[in-house]
Amino acid sequence: MKTYLIDKYGDQSAVRAAEMPDPEPGADDVLVKIHAASVNPLDFKIRDGDFKLILPYRLPLVLGNDLAGVVVRVGSAVTRFAVGDEVYARPDKDRIGTFAELIAVHQNDLAHKPATLTMAEAASLPLVALTSWQALVERAQVQPGQKVLIHAGSGGVGTIALQLARHLGAHVATTASAANAALVKELGADVVIDYRTQDFEEHLDGYDVVLDTQGGKTLEKSLRVLKPGGKVISIAGPPDADLARELGTNPVLRQVMNALSFRTRRHAKRRGVTYSFLFMKADGEQLRAITRLVDAGKIRPVVDRVFPFEQTREAMEYAEKGRARAGKVVIAMA
Repeated sequence: MKTYLIDKYGDQSAVRAAEMPDPEPGADDVLVKIHAASVNPLDFKIRDGDFKLILPYRLPLVLGNDLAGVVVRVGSAVTRFAVGDEVYARPDKDRIGTFAELIAVHQNDLAHKPATLTMAEAASLPLVALTSWQALVERAQVQPGQKVLIHAGSGGVGTIALQLARHLGAHVATTASAANAALVKELGADVVIDYRTQDFEEHLDGYDVVLDTQGGKTLEKSLRVLKPGGKVISIAGPPDADLARELGTNPVLRQVMNALSFRTRRHAKRRGVTYSFLFMKADGEQLRAITRLVDAGKIRPVVDRVFPFEQTREAMEYAEKGRARAGKVVIAMA
């Protein structure tokens, strides 16, 4: 099968097209012919080797973290899917590789594609929708009337998190450019802070939850807009010991990760709030709940541009350089 992979960690020059053997599905696996995949910041971090200590992949490694496609074969123990089903997924972190023509996915990580979406639209969703769900529903347990700040509302995670927060009944604020203000309001933002001309810390206060997609100074300031007992959930800040435990890392690495987030957690504790790092996980059941919201019109994907499969490297470069106006960059295999 055709793929885009890396033989060594590095920058964009490390990514190349290559032929690889077709995957052989196990008893619980579903073999999917990939019709579309989307580009995520996680792809760049994996390519660069940023996660090699906690995710020790064997090279060569096919990149790509979410997909939509059609089932072409099922393992002997598969009960939820049949050949011909249209599906989408974020494969397990140990079984990535969606920049390819085929992939074997465990049935527990797969869901039927929303009927209302094209393959390209469906492929844009799994990673960012699961991230939003696990942050707002699972971890923050957002309740109606709570105040939620979602950074970078026009980004891949932001466009979905805004809609989910609105569905949960939250009062939602976001940061975005003036050019995207109308879009993020349409998606669910009650308050829009123009990050180019306004400091969100000076305009927002008393928030219950912040979903941080930026890290750095934005994360530091986010701690200060929370009310006592509030939560910052970050996908861009320093990892913590809970993540190390989740990933089953060794005690030494656990201590290292704990040390990386020590300063942030100390600042949070002094303000009577909490900080946690979220590394989203594959979950077919949560994806099925997201499918229901999509088909009910509660969540819609935002796709900036679709590239053909042979332009995968260009798609990655386009996304990495921040050229997307809003939402996701998608790669179409078929």
